[in-house]
Amino acid sequence: MQKRLVDIVVISDVHLGTYGCNAKELLHYLQSINPKHLIINGDFIDGWQFSKRYFPTTHLLILKEVVKLMAFGCKIDYITGNHDEFLRSFTDFDLSNFSIVNNLVIEIDNKKCWFFHGDIFDNTTKGSMKIIAKLGGYGYDLLILFNKLVNTTLRFFGKEKMSLSKKVKNGIKKAVSYVNDFEQTAATLAIEQKYDYVICGHIHQPQQKEIVTEKGKTIYLNSGDWIENLTSLEYNNNQWKIFYYNESNVTIESKKSPALKISV
Repeated sequence: MQKRLVDIVVISDVHLGTYGCNAKELLHYLQSINPKHLIINGDFIDGWQFSKRYFPTTHLLILKEVVKLMAFGCKIDYITGNHDEFLRSFTDFDLSNFSIVNNLVIEIDNKKCWFFHGDIFDNTTKGSMKIIAKLGGYGYDLLILFNKLVNTTLRFFGKEKMSLSKKVKNGIKKAVSYVNDFEQTAATLAIEQKYDYVICGHIHQPQQKEIVTEKGKTIYLNSGDWIENLTSLEYNNNQWKIFYYNESNVTIESKKSPALKISV
């Protein structure tokens, strides 16, 4: 397979060590690209649900592939999230072209870009609410596992696959409101700090849009996840695109988000 050259790739919310992780698809994707810079934007390894009883070979192969990319010169920044918060004690760790950070600010083609996971906006990941969030994580994992069984049956009968968790979230007004509030809060902070782009993960919702307030504007991007959406962000030729993994190939499919041209 000939690898695609990509300037920057952003992935988040892989949740290695859980049943919901689509490790095989992510491995296929990573093996198909040759990025200059890989940004892992949190929740790569799921420390909340980690178990010695479940860490399949495909999950290990993803770690191996990341190390391989690093060995061949790819710069890798690992931004910590809430599920891999155990790594926050290693913040500012640097080893050759690999680093662990809580957030990242870089300039890309004269545009200031702010990367962070996004759990700082989520009160359910803090204090006593964290226990409830962890229990919810187990329930979500079971729902994803059940969803895989449903989709296997649907494919057998020649039907399109479906996402039960998406249907649940899209049907709950509070969940939709939370996503909107998350995006608006991240954008507002970015505008105040004069960032041209703000790039998050955490909410498992791939997105690419301009957000305008009375104080200015910014481009909000979210890399989605490898549980439901199987998405990443890619930067090439002065533009960001959302990559949607396809079962039959690994080509770019901008299903909902058109490319945004950066004028320099």
